[in-house]
Amino acid sequence: MVKIETLIEEGKILRIKELELSRYIHFFENSYKDNLEHSKAVIDEFPRWSIISGYYSMHDITKLLLAKEFGLKIELEVHATTIKAVDNLIKSREIKRLFRDGYKIFISLANDLAEGKKERVKAQYFTGTEFMKERYRKKAREFHDNVVIPYLKKIKSLIKEK
Repeated sequence: MVKIETLIEEGKILRIKELELSRYIHFFENSYKDNLEHSKAVIDEFPRWSIISGYYSMHDITKLLLAKEFGLKIELEVHATTIKAVDNLIKSREIKRLFRDGYKIFISLANDLAEGKKERVKAQYFTGTEFMKERYRKKAREFHDNVVIPYLKKIKSLIKEK
């Protein structure tokens, strides 16, 4: 496991300056809520976007925790560095598992995008079907209920405990 000090030395994590702290915290207090609301709002019509927004809600509340409780902000390789910070600073295995699960689902969608050229024909003919739409709706609802919401609750409790 990479230590926080190493991530700081590599410039991937920075200590937040006192003058910047309240603005930084305020931003993430709002952005995780915005992403959560967007995730809920599009869950039926645009379920893949719901998953992406749900993951970003998790990601942003994690950055809020890192800022508020540890005075840290993620600077480089944001997603991977955030996971390393969670591994290093958070003791709960359940929180780590939920965050990794969210990241894996997000990455699978990102990989779909990266493979877009190869997958274009498949997407063109199959993702528009009612079967695929319903499959993504189900996946988005499960992700929201079983990963995003439990994760947010756990992180909120960590923030309030301090």
